[in-house]
Amino acid sequence: MIEHGPLLERLLEGEFICSITDEHSFHKLQNDELVNDLNHFLRPLNRRVAKNDDGSVYFLAYCDLTQNARQHLSHQFASTVQSLLPMLEWMQLVQEALGRDGALNAGDTIKLQDFESKVVDNQSLIHRLAHLANDRVFKSSSDKPDMQIKQVFKRIKEMGYLHQPHKDRLFYIVTGKVEQLIELVRFIKDEENLPIDDATPEQEAMF
Repeated sequence: MIEHGPLLERLLEGEFICSITDEHSFHKLQNDELVNDLNHFLRPLNRRVAKNDDGSVYFLAYCDLTQNARQHLSHQFASTVQSLLPMLEWMQLVQEALGRDGALNAGDTIKLQDFESKVVDNQSLIHRLAHLANDRVFKSSSDKPDMQIKQVFKRIKEMGYLHQPHKDRLFYIVTGKVEQLIELVRFIKDEENLPIDDATPEQEAMF
């Protein structure tokens, strides 16, 4: 189990493991025997290894929804919901700027230069970018589109939705955490009956 210590630490810190962020660990977690061993170790902590519906991303879930677990999940859920609409707006902006037919998927590559060149040539996209960059999730104080784009992508990378393979090369790969976000949107829409349709009709069309 010691050899899996670093992986356990990352999961316990709340990281999401997918083939984009860590291909080696992702393949390890596809081994049911190893997951059973990890779950045996995690059981006293009331945690277990979980994955999304299509198995594209792994994370830790609770075994039993105790009061402490509910409080922790409530805090995580509130944090995710806070960034939900800005993230959906960003996904919609990328989709329109790059002329994509569908929503972003894990493994998609976004070249910052291509995105920026499309946005700066379109006043509507510039206006939407400025509104998005000023959101409290992204906290950009700049009025320059290139700086706003860098800040937005920097924050999304920090939140784990983008992976930058090379620090000196400005392209990003969408991680499996996006899939988990989309599942959350579907859950809210289907189970909680929250007014996503009325609030964000354009984003709804992505799903």
